[in-house]
Amino acid sequence: MTFLRPTLLTLACLLASPGFADDLPSLGDASSAIVSPQQEHQLGRAWLAMLRSQVSQLNDPQLKNYVETSVYKLVETSQLNDRRLEFILIDSPQLNAFAAPGGIVGVNGGLFLNAQTEGEYASVLAHELAHLSQRHFARGVEAQQRMQVPMMAALLAGIIVAAAGAGDAGIAAIAGTQAAAIQEQRRFSRQNEQEADRIGILNLEKAGYDPRSMPSMFERLMRQYRFDAKPPEFLLTHPVTESRIADTRNRAEQAPSGGREDSMTYQLIRARVQLIYEETPGLGAKRFRAQLDENPKNDVARYGLAIAQIKGGQFDDARENLKPLLAKAPNEIIYNLAQVDLDSTSNRLTEAQSRVDRLLTQYPRNYPLNQVRVDLLLKQNRPADAEKALEALLKSRPDDPDVWYMVAETRGLSGNIIGLHQARAEYFALVGDYRQAIQQLDFAKRKAGSNFPLSSRIDARQRELMEQERLIKDMMG
Repeated sequence: MTFLRPTLLTLACLLASPGFADDLPSLGDASSAIVSPQQEHQLGRAWLAMLRSQVSQLNDPQLKNYVETSVYKLVETSQLNDRRLEFILIDSPQLNAFAAPGGIVGVNGGLFLNAQTEGEYASVLAHELAHLSQRHFARGVEAQQRMQVPMMAALLAGIIVAAAGAGDAGIAAIAGTQAAAIQEQRRFSRQNEQEADRIGILNLEKAGYDPRSMPSMFERLMRQYRFDAKPPEFLLTHPVTESRIADTRNRAEQAPSGGREDSMTYQLIRARVQLIYEETPGLGAKRFRAQLDENPKNDVARYGLAIAQIKGGQFDDARENLKPLLAKAPNEIIYNLAQVDLDSTSNRLTEAQSRVDRLLTQYPRNYPLNQVRVDLLLKQNRPADAEKALEALLKSRPDDPDVWYMVAETRGLSGNIIGLHQARAEYFALVGDYRQAIQQLDFAKRKAGSNFPLSSRIDARQRELMEQERLIKDMMG
C-alpha cells in the first residue's frame, strides 16, 4: 500500500507560512484560540477511528506493547503536556511514522525494518513527539486564521482517502480544500522539521539515548534511498538534506558520550517484524539460520529462527533453539512467550498454562502475557474464564479495538449474547463505524427485554455514541 501523507502534521504543511524563531515558542493564547487542545483531542480521535477503518494494522501484542512502552518513556522527558496518547501500528513495510494532534502516534512496520538500532527508532519518534509538543498543527492553522475546524476536517478526510490507497480522490480533496497553501509547503516544512529535530535531539539525550542516533539514521536513509524514483513516505514528509544532516550532527556532537544506542529487546522485536514481512516462514528461517551460522552466539538470530520454526511447524527444532536462550535468560519474557507459543501450538497446553501462571506472578500487568493467557484459556475451551481475564484487560486497554473484538468473540462462545452485542458496538465505534455500533446496541436492547436497568444502561450508551457521531459530523462540516 502506498501511504500518502497520513498525518495532520503534513496537513499543517499545506496550511501555513513560516516564521518561527529559534527559541522555543509560546504556545498559549493565539493558536489555542484557533484550535484548542480539546478540539485537537476530539479531531484526533475521530481521525484515528476513520484511519483504523481504512488501513491494515499489525495486531501483535508484543509489538504493540513495545511501541507503547518506548513512546511513553520518551514522553516522560518531552515537553508534551497532554499525554493522552493513542497508537496505531500500520501493516506496511514502507518507512513511516507520524504523530497527529490529539496524541495519535502511528508507526509503520517499515520503521523497524529501516531503523537498525533502538536509538535510530527512538530518534524518529522523539522527532514526531516534538511536533506534538510544539503544536505545529495548531500553529499552522494560526498562520492562516481563515482555516477553521470544518475545513481542517475536510482536508483530513481527503488525507484518509489518500492513505487508504485511493490516491487521486484524496489528492483532489486536499487540493480542492486549500490549493493555494500548497506553495508554502516546503518553506513551512523546513521550519518545523528543524524545530522538531532540535527538540527531538534534546529529548533523546534526556531519555538516556545517544542523540547521535538521529543524524546516523538520516545519513543511512539518504544513502539508501538517494536514487529511488519514489522514496518512502517518511522521506517525502520529512525531506533529508545535507544541511539538515549537518545541523543534527553538530547539535548531537555537543552532547556527552555514553548514551544508549541499542537494546536486546528492540532487536528481538525487530526480528518479529522482519518475519511478518518474509514471504514464508521458511525464507525467514533460512535468513536467520545464515546469521546464526556466521555467529553462533547471535541470540537475536536464534530467537528469530525459533519463531520462524514455530510458524513453519518445526516444533522440535524450535524447542532446541529456545533451550539455550531460556537457560541464559530464564526470566526474559520474550523468550518465555515464545516457549508458551510453542507449547500451545504443539498442543502441550498443561506446560503452556503452567508457564503462564508462573510469569503472571512476575509480570501481572504485562499486556502480551495477559493476551496469551486469554488465547490459552480459549484453546482449553474455557470461555467463561477467558471472559473474566478480558474484563481485567479492558481496565488497562479500554480503547483498544483488538481487545474489544476478542471480548465480543469470547462472550459469544460463553453464551453472553447481550454482552457480545455490547462489545461489538464498542469495537465498531473505535473503528469509526457508528451505524454498526448503534445497530449492535439495538440488538442488545431487544435481548435485554424486560430487564429495565440493563436496557437503560444500553440506551444511555447508545445516546452517547449517537452524540459522538453527531460531533464528528459537525466537525466534518
